[in-house]
Amino acid sequence: MKIKSGFELRTICGENIIIAHGIGNIDFTKIISLNESAADVWKAVIDKDFTVDDMVQVILDNYEIDEATARQDCEKLLADWREVGFMEE
Repeated sequence: MKIKSGFELRTICGENIIIAHGIGNIDFTKIISLNESAADVWKAVIDKDFTVDDMVQVILDNYEIDEATARQDCEKLLADWREVGFMEE
């Protein structure tokens, strides 16, 4: 799977915000904000094919957390990204 092109992570006033490029992607009814760990995952997988295992490894490499919790968090994050339309399968 891969994140669709046209989305970019920016830090604005200390917040990690996903912005969309192109008029077709603009929806001002939602602001997509990522916490620090989700932003780390985004940075690691953007412009790459990746799996949930790849996402989990990013978390394990950067945070003191057990694998089961990291996997659960990554699966939830991925579900959220699918729901807002970030993903191409």
